[in-house]
Amino acid sequence: MVLADRTGLMDILRKPAFYVALIAVCLSLLMLGHRGTWDPDEGRYTNVGLNMLDSGDWLNPKRNEEIGHWTKPPMTYWAIGASVAMFGTNPWAARLPSALSYLLCVWLVWRMARRLAPGSEATAALAFATMLVPIGAAQYITTDFLLTAFSTFAMHGFVQARFGDTHRRWWIATLWIGFGLAFLTKGPPTLLPLLGVVAFDLLSPGAQRPRVFGWSALLFPVVALPWYLAVVRENPGLLEHFLGSEVIARVASDDFARHGEWYGFLVVYVPTLLLGTLPWTPALLRWCRTLPATVRGWRTPTQRAADAPGLLLALWIALPLLVFCLARSRMPLYLLPLFAPLALLVGLQRLREGRASVRWAWIAAWVAIVLALQLGLGFWRTHKDASVWADEIRRRAGGQPVHEVVFVEDMTRYGLHLELGLSTHIEKIALYPVPQSKFDRVYDELLEQELDEHEAGAIWICKAGTFPQVLARVRAAGHEASPLGAPWQGRTFFRVSRR
Repeated sequence: MVLADRTGLMDILRKPAFYVALIAVCLSLLMLGHRGTWDPDEGRYTNVGLNMLDSGDWLNPKRNEEIGHWTKPPMTYWAIGASVAMFGTNPWAARLPSALSYLLCVWLVWRMARRLAPGSEATAALAFATMLVPIGAAQYITTDFLLTAFSTFAMHGFVQARFGDTHRRWWIATLWIGFGLAFLTKGPPTLLPLLGVVAFDLLSPGAQRPRVFGWSALLFPVVALPWYLAVVRENPGLLEHFLGSEVIARVASDDFARHGEWYGFLVVYVPTLLLGTLPWTPALLRWCRTLPATVRGWRTPTQRAADAPGLLLALWIALPLLVFCLARSRMPLYLLPLFAPLALLVGLQRLREGRASVRWAWIAAWVAIVLALQLGLGFWRTHKDASVWADEIRRRAGGQPVHEVVFVEDMTRYGLHLELGLSTHIEKIALYPVPQSKFDRVYDELLEQELDEHEAGAIWICKAGTFPQVLARVRAAGHEASPLGAPWQGRTFFRVSRR
């Protein structure tokens, strides 16, 4: 019995799947809670999730009790709130949904590679697990990895239906469920991989093709639309905001200052693809070098059918990438959903070159370097680290409870909600009235309105250079502002009391 168990264990240790899984778990989970929450992105998403958990209102995303936060659908906030409820109020729990999304993608890439190019699955899964962009995103709180996990799950359904031989209707159903969940994560941009699916179907006619737009397509609205219908009904004008500000404006304008110049895609996406795919970039460059000849070889249906896996991967990457380049809002993590097909291409290319096996010593060295970088980031005392601000606030509060942190016309550190605890709320207020969108407010309220509330246990923060002006306004409203020590990070910390 002992010998049999030992033999079984040795068999497991010999399998590439074991090492791929071990590497993926180490890269995603070992350093997950090693650093504090970084503002603005991690703090903003975490804050909304914690507000849902604290209030019990899982329908309406809010940045505090009064102000809604309508820039993204709720899936990421639901995941963060559920994770914190289960594992505690800490950065590890808040980042866990991103890490689990990364692990799910590694598994899905393995399964798709086994269908598209049998023998390439270990290389493809390892490529995704060790590329820089997926590793970095797995340690960061955004909507992008949940979106990537759901869209990859959807495309996995298509690959299984198109290249498998059983349960085709079931796999197409999972495609629409995946896209429905992705739509609940980031809205219409999540459907871009469908461009590749449609183009592939048009270029690959045949009786064996599964019907993508059959009855199972009705699963998409069943999954994706109920939340939108509920919040649009409760909030008149919200639909126009979603379509105008969150879709059209992000695609057609540079209102969000996200590299909207004509050359912005070169500045953002070229480095993301070249550096973000390390250490597998050479394999992708070799594939790019052969692409012109490959495209010429796709001139007839017979030739396209013979290279169906390569055609699908090329379309899955190229068509969404074209849209991302044309859109005037460009950020590196927008490309994260493309890293699954990129990893599959690595596996396919190396298999065709006769390089199916990997050099595990080099991979071990790369993993050690990445883990060292993750460890070093935890000791980097950046001003974006909300845990550093939380320590400073506790020190200046002198042991008194802090129930609210109020930022006066300054960058709002929403990460403090996680670092100081669920009972601490974060607000951003203005000195003077400014025009604001109903659904995308810059400030929560005016200084005088906040003073009228006179909430106990509040710490106020403003830029040191602005404090004299703030002090004058506070006194004019019949209150007094008392600084809590010398300025820190160019900010003055103070309490407000009635005179």
